[in-house]
Amino acid sequence: MHIGLYFGSFNPVHIGHLIIASYARHTTDLEQVWLVVSPQNPFKQSRTLLNEYDRLHLIHTAIEDDPFLRVSDVEFKLPKPSYTIHTLAYLKEKYPLHTFSIIMGSDGFKNLGSWKNYQLIIANHKIYLYIRNGFAVENKLNADITIIEAPLLEISSTQIRKMVKNNIPITYMVPKTVQKEIEENRYYKD
Repeated sequence: MHIGLYFGSFNPVHIGHLIIASYARHTTDLEQVWLVVSPQNPFKQSRTLLNEYDRLHLIHTAIEDDPFLRVSDVEFKLPKPSYTIHTLAYLKEKYPLHTFSIIMGSDGFKNLGSWKNYQLIIANHKIYLYIRNGFAVENKLNADITIIEAPLLEISSTQIRKMVKNNIPITYMVPKTVQKEIEENRYYKD
């Protein structure tokens, strides 16, 4: 099975994430897309993150009815911070019959050369790239990329967290199930 891995903090997951994941699945040769929750991204400070199990639960509630999207806690089992190369090696060993590709934005792709063992990533994995405003694609690393023209929304998890903290409704920015969980558990209030 050809699986697209969409890595992120998903702090919280929002409609923009889900549109990209679904679009990538339905417009490419990917058979499934796994949203891989990163417990600790080496480029982000962990103090701003909601507990990884809560973020995992929010994604479960968001995609529970979609047979083509899955949520993965694979990085919870690996040393922190999470490095993509370690995750890819673990998945290849655990699922030898699957092929794994990466779904990422052009903003992240711009920094790929600073990732741990990026040479191994680009040598062994295809990258499905969606274009972020202000981040043109320059493939200086000569990676195997395919551009996906997913509809992009100018929504960010940072923006959603600020809105929650300031008591501004996040209706339509996240699935109803995610909004309900955030409100009932008072996530992002403090």
